[in-house]
Parts: sequence; C-alpha cells; structure tokens
Amino acid sequence: MSIEIRQFDPRADIDEWNRYVERSDGTNPFFRAEALALQGEETDTTPHLLAGFKGQEPVGVFPVFEYAKGPITGAFSPAPHSWTSYLGPALLNVAKLKRRKADRRIKRFLEGCLEWIEGTISPLYSKFVTGAAFDDVRPFRWNEYDVVPGHTYVVDLEGSEEDLQKRFSSDARSNVRNADDDAYVIEEGDGDDVERIVEKVRQRYESQGQPFRLRSGFARSLYETLPEGAIRPYACRVDGEFQGGILVVESDRTRYRWQGGVKPDVDVGIAINDLLDWHVMRDGLRDGIEEYDLVGAGVPSINRYKAKFNPRLETHYEITRGAFGIDLLVDRYQKHR
Repeated sequence: MSIEIRQFDPRADIDEWNRYVERSDGTNPFFRAEALALQGEETDTTPHLLAGFKGQEPVGVFPVFEYAKGPITGAFSPAPHSWTSYLGPALLNVAKLKRRKADRRIKRFLEGCLEWIEGTISPLYSKFVTGAAFDDVRPFRWNEYDVVPGHTYVVDLEGSEEDLQKRFSSDARSNVRNADDDAYVIEEGDGDDVERIVEKVRQRYESQGQPFRLRSGFARSLYETLPEGAIRPYACRVDGEFQGGILVVESDRTRYRWQGGVKPDVDVGIAINDLLDWHVMRDGLRDGIEEYDLVGAGVPSINRYKAKFNPRLETHYEITRGAFGIDLLVDRYQKHR
C-alpha cells in the first residue's frame, strides 16, 4: 500500500495535527500547529502541514513553509529566520518495524512529501534542518538533495542530582556547589522575562557586529500561545535585578537550550550561566525529562563552555537543494522586512 500525503490547516486542523505531533518521538513544541502558524506570520511565509498515512495509520509529519517573493520561491523547514532550532520530517509508528519494512515506509513517506513540495511549491531553493531523532536522510540524497551533518551536545539526565553533578568538569561543579544561595535567585519567570532574555541575546549579537532578527514579541507570543511549560524562561536575579536567563523549550523527553545564556554585563561574583544550566538540568531530572539538548556544537569558542557538562555529541542534518545564492536573496529580503 502506498503512502498518502495529506495537508492540514494550521488554523482549522489544530487538534488532529497536534495529536500526530504528540505521538512522534522526533518532534518538539515548534511542530505544534499554533507554533507553525506563528512562524508563518512572523516570517511572511505560508505553512503547509504535511502528514503521511498508510491507510488510516499516520507514519510521519513534515511541516514546510512556502516562501514567495516575486520570481523567488523557496521551501523551508523551519521557516527562514524564525530561529527555530529543528523541524523537518518526524516519524510515527516506525520504530517497531523490521528494517526492510521501515526503510520502505520512510522512503515512500519522504518521497511523497518531496513530490508534493515540487508539485505545489516548485521551489527554486529548499532547506530543511532536522533534529537528531531523524537520522535516515538517505531518501533526500537519492532525490539529489545535498545533506550536510551538523552537531549538538546532549546531556543525559539520569541518576541522582549528585551523579549528574559528578559528571561535570571540576570548575562547573565548583561554580554550582560553592555559589552562595543567598546571593542570587533563579526561577521560572513570565512573559516579561522571555522578552528580557531575548533582548540580552540581541545586545550580545550587536556588540559583536552580528545580525539577530528574533523579535522578543515573537518569542513572547510562542510562550503565551503554546501549552504551559512548552517554553520555560529561567531567569537569574541578583539583588532583585535581572542579570541573565535561558529560554528552554520542552518536549515530553527533551529540554532544549533555545536562547539566552549570554555572558553577563557585569561581574556579580557568581557563575550565572553555570547556575542557570544546572537549574534547568536539575529541574528536568526531577520532572522525568530524559535529556538536555544544548543546541549546537559547531562553534569552538562556545563548545568549550558546553562541553564542561560532559554531554554526548549528536548529529543532525541540513538538507538543501536548488540555485546557489537564492538563500542569500531570501536573507536580504528578511533583513529589510
């Protein structure tokens, strides 16, 4: 039996689409219909929510954003400049299949989605960024897409809190254990803290002469629209003043270090980011979360900090096809929106 590709409306089919998202181990809150609709509005793209079915059984989801500006068309997942970490395809009801049947199902699902994208969008350029849970990218290669591996660090949240700390480097362990509890407060904040965290990141990028186009209002909309706990703003205050924070995205089994954790403006006598990351991991461990994805392991200067939590290295993929330079034109348009 072939795989049927169906399209869902991010406004009208919220409940049904989200049921499939929730049943997949490879998704995160950005896959939810509410988040996809917000990403489309923010980036001036059209979200297409594709799902594959074998009969009535769902086999995968693949949200795709259509970009159209004059003669330029593109297919993206995630949307361009939405600052969403991972999207692309995610699978359902495949893990228990034998290898040959699983290979056939994944191939048919992906090729059905790619055929839909080519027939409906006809993109001059396509770019998809998968999460680490999606590792069978062969069908993309077989269909003449370029596949480039990327890397991230993931901390396994297992054992006791003491066991988790023991795996840290000595300086990270010392920074956490020796911090005066009366010198700071770390807590989950509110929508205002979401905006404060994003603005801290913006200031950091601008100080380095780099563009940063994630709007604090967009991040707050995600926080307010997604289910409670999907976006968690961890904020650190010293003497009542906000000094830094981390925006955490949370799925059933994974916490993602989405934004924040930048170097503080002033020295307040404690290692703010070590403490923030520790609280994120500790709370995740207490809540039964299995892992903490530090989101990125491709920048040596940042890797040195992340590696002190003794993470494992995971691979994800950037998948592209199309005219060279189209992505630069899309980038130029987004800069001037």
